[in-house]
Amino acid sequence: MPGFLSWISGLFSHPQPAAPAPEPRLFNPAQDQSENDDPETGALLARQLEEHLFCWLLDVEPSELEGDLSSATEVLEELEHRLSAGRMEELPRQPMSLPMLMRALSDDAADRHSLTEIILGDPALTDQLLQIANSPYFRHGEHTIDSVDQAVFLLGVDGIRNVVSAAVMRPMMAARNSREALFAQRVWRWGLTCARASELSARAQEADSSAHFMAGLLPALAYITVRRELHRICRARLKCDPDPALTRHALARHQWATSQLLANEWHLPPKFNALLLAAERPAPRQTQTALNDGMIIGTREVLQHANQHSLAEEDLPKVLRLAPEQIDQLRQSLRAMLQEGGRSAVRV
Repeated sequence: MPGFLSWISGLFSHPQPAAPAPEPRLFNPAQDQSENDDPETGALLARQLEEHLFCWLLDVEPSELEGDLSSATEVLEELEHRLSAGRMEELPRQPMSLPMLMRALSDDAADRHSLTEIILGDPALTDQLLQIANSPYFRHGEHTIDSVDQAVFLLGVDGIRNVVSAAVMRPMMAARNSREALFAQRVWRWGLTCARASELSARAQEADSSAHFMAGLLPALAYITVRRELHRICRARLKCDPDPALTRHALARHQWATSQLLANEWHLPPKFNALLLAAERPAPRQTQTALNDGMIIGTREVLQHANQHSLAEEDLPKVLRLAPEQIDQLRQSLRAMLQEGGRSAVRV
């Protein structure tokens, strides 16, 4: 079953007969392993981390993720048909202010005043932006950011790009009812942590950190979208909600395709599709991307913070391409943000 992390098993296993379709992949650490490394180690660690993530997101025991899906064949076929046809009813529409913001934020000549005016033109975005700018993930120092102009000034263009990305997506990921409240809350925290980790990883590798931040958020929005679509189909066909095993299967199988669909439907610049595609299906001999590293270390740290089973610290170098000192720096930054977030009144 393909997933953000489970794809790695093919890279560490001995050669197998070609499958009908390549398995989606998130990162590719196998290229520079030493000859003394156990080829199964990375596969096992990745499977464990993915299982821990789904147990936490769905709030279930590992045994509940396994089940007979034969009775849900029509549901899964309908979900796949809707996704391939681009007709998912729960797919979030492009935010109205996003195209103008993307153009302004990508324009090196754009000044602080023009950015402020665009943001202020959307009251809902303004409110979300100020909440997120004051969260532990972005706030500089102890002083509260009271205005959009102040946020742009203090965070700079790169910082405000990331805040805008999070502010645009936050309403789409807010829980609609009590049944999805816990899942939505945890997916948002996971997504924001992975986005921040991807940004920091990209900066360490001298890549486009802002693009990696937004790309790191898309999988979390894809999880929300797929889960809602699955629930809609199950209620119509089975007159009940999907069980954890079916939900886990749908999320793992369609997360990347949904992320790509979101990027396409929102008309994001081509670099976002390139980042997602490179992370999903690395080319032969391709080095690991910053997005891959960010997803893994972000997942590991958010699980650690939630007191869930995760990867041991000594195992991180086995699945990451970052240098040990870079891993330590990222972990320290993420831990500080998560700890402060736990004490903050702002829910992140």
